Amino acid sequence: MSISAEDLAPQLKRKLAPLYTVFGDEPLLAIEAADRIRNCAREQGYAEREVLIAEQHFDWSRLRLSGVSQSLFASLRILELRVPSGKPGIDGGKALQEFSANLPPDTVTLIEMGEIDWRSRTSAWFLALESAGTMVEAAAVKRDRLPTWIAGRLRMQQQSADEDTLEFIAGKVEGNLLAAFQEVQKLALLFPAGELSFDQVKRSEEHTSELQSRLHLVCRLLLEK
Repeated sequence: MSISAEDLAPQLKRKLAPLYTVFGDEPLLAIEAADRIRNCAREQGYAEREVLIAEQHFDWSRLRLSGVSQSLFASLRILELRVPSGKPGIDGGKALQEFSANLPPDTVTLIEMGEIDWRSRTSAWFLALESAGTMVEAAAVKRDRLPTWIAGRLRMQQQSADEDTLEFIAGKVEGNLLAAFQEVQKLALLFPAGELSFDQVKRSEEHTSELQSRLHLVCRLLLEK
């Protein structure tokens, strides 16, 4: 099954799948999606966590061994596999197919793949992951949808703005989603819940320097999760 990062939260409320593959060209959404999956698994008792990072010269037999190993400390666990390049190669592709066909019990597996090109999306390993679990695509938010995305993030912090103000924010960040995220977080720090006026948002630039260090810290912590 394939869903967008925006559809992940409702899906997690219905059922926690045994396998999630998060990929896409928008790092912020991919990080948030992986974090939601981890948090949901922890809330349901998946207390133990194992992380494998498949960089150059990674021994793919480690994935198979992790899949068959039994925990001595907890009955439920999270197994994470990170493939930063999005290209597992021949050995990795075979390992992912074998793993998908025999998912480990009492385990939620989270695979983070980065950006995957169109050719890889037709590969046997990608189709095996899609068939065995849930594919979550963190696609870039197009410029014409950015004001709506910003409005949604403002609602999450109990704030709102009119169309002109949302367009102003979208234009200022020039399509950069991380910059948009920072702008929204800044408005939460500067103003209380409720509707934001255009003047308030425009004047918020005066406070950028004093909040910049705090915002960088928030984003760094988010990226390190």
